[in-house]
Amino acid sequence: MAEAISDRAVIAILRPFVRATRPLLAGLRESDPFGLRTRVAAPDDPDRGLGERLLDALAAVEVPGTAAWAAMDVPARTRWWVRRVGRFTTLLAAIPGLGGALAKRLPVSSVVGAAGQGMLLIAIAGEHGVHDEDELVALLGSVMFRRRLTVQAPSAADDAEADARAAELTGDLSEPRPTLARVGRAVWRLGRALLAVEDELDKRPHGNLLHEGMSWLPVVGAVGKYLGEWSGLKKAARETQNWLDQREDGTR
Repeated sequence: MAEAISDRAVIAILRPFVRATRPLLAGLRESDPFGLRTRVAAPDDPDRGLGERLLDALAAVEVPGTAAWAAMDVPARTRWWVRRVGRFTTLLAAIPGLGGALAKRLPVSSVVGAAGQGMLLIAIAGEHGVHDEDELVALLGSVMFRRRLTVQAPSAADDAEADARAAELTGDLSEPRPTLARVGRAVWRLGRALLAVEDELDKRPHGNLLHEGMSWLPVVGAVGKYLGEWSGLKKAARETQNWLDQREDGTR
């Protein structure tokens, strides 16, 4: 039997994970390179160029950095993170499922799915105004690892180590306008960071037995893995909402 992983070790893994994830989410949420957030469409004007009309159309799309996004309430933004970004990360986790049982011998799907799930939970917490690192570590510990972590400020040495590790995980995301390829690479790096607690990943929210059974089959294994990760993500989002509600009520 593998030796139990201590809470201290889990916190040491999750702290740089949170630090590496938040800058990406902040960039996706707050960037407004074309001034779309405050842009108001002008009445039809024959003198307005195609570029102006295109910017008006983009400003009406509900994505971070647009006027439509700024007008959305917290539940709507939460649904956006789950449905749009969540589907992207669950697809990344499902790709190894093409190999069926062979891929099950490797932790690729598990760690990538966990990374995407953790990233989404931090995004949801951010929409509720929760940005404190220690609270985010406690949230991930509760929802993903079923642990009630007591998180305290790190020592100077631990803080420096967490900074260095977070920089490694962030990689090329420090460059402006992260592309899907960069996001994909970042999710994989974040997933690899969770390998140290691989035995704990089975505790996170998952799909049902049907999804699990499908994931063992060649070709359709990808479908089963996708459905399982998607179902688990929605469960994790609900648990995150419950955690945040208890925090507001003072019962946590």
